[in-house]
Amino acid sequence: MKLAVLADIHGNLPALEAVLDDAAAQGAQQLVVNGDMVNRGPDNVAVLERLTKTGAPMLLGNHDDLLRMWIDRDGGLPTEWFGDPFWEGTAWCARQLERSGWIDAIRELPMTYRPVLGEERILIAHGSPRHYREGYGRYLSGGVIDEIASEYRAAVLVGSHTHIPMVRRHGGVLVVNSGAVGAPFNGDTRAQYLLLTHENGEWRPDFRRVVYDRERSLRAFEQSGYLAEGGLSARIFFEELRIARSLLTPFIEWVQGADAALDESGWGRFREAHPQRFSAPAPGAGTA
Repeated sequence: MKLAVLADIHGNLPALEAVLDDAAAQGAQQLVVNGDMVNRGPDNVAVLERLTKTGAPMLLGNHDDLLRMWIDRDGGLPTEWFGDPFWEGTAWCARQLERSGWIDAIRELPMTYRPVLGEERILIAHGSPRHYREGYGRYLSGGVIDEIASEYRAAVLVGSHTHIPMVRRHGGVLVVNSGAVGAPFNGDTRAQYLLLTHENGEWRPDFRRVVYDRERSLRAFEQSGYLAEGGLSARIFFEELRIARSLLTPFIEWVQGADAALDESGWGRFREAHPQRFSAPAPGAGTA
């Protein structure tokens, strides 16, 4: 049995298309889309339409819910965001979904999914089943794994959210992070997803890395109008895609402690303070 878990596509249609082709070539018998289909990239509607054609179950990610909250003017978001030019990239993506009638579909997305695969207790969630922002990463403690596995009765925990692939075994529990299809943060520009294979009574994770037409994805930022109309945040997302590293969250965290603002001036100061974050991908990344 082969199960493909795709997550963090973030409006990157060329990356999604390449991963779907690779999953089919690898003989995946089931697909699960583990959240964050939208935002960050420009092709949000096309991504959702393509995923719908697969018939795969889709789960709610924090960015999917963010766009829903933006349209609903949800009280879970700071009120000042709605008038802040920094968040215009989010507003741009949210308007795409609203015009195309996708917000209602996002409202109905579940938080977790359990594939019916024999007697294995597999639980898939964008972050963790407790919250879509509780990602499985290198600092995940054994105590947290024990809590989640016990509360949700799972032997295999599959998450995403951090954009960095990971596998860990703890106390008989297999914890796996799928990595990101459309916005990897591990310095490798290839589209990344998880292929789980069941053999000899165990699940073996295979972290697939797929070359795709990344230049087409970068051009879409400009051709769609997103880069010009989405302001600074859209340009940050463009840079994240270009170098396959996280920039938005480090920038926001830096601003909070540096007496700076989420604007062009603050961004310029951040770049000067942290030039190492903007280095090009390692030689060969995304080419093999």
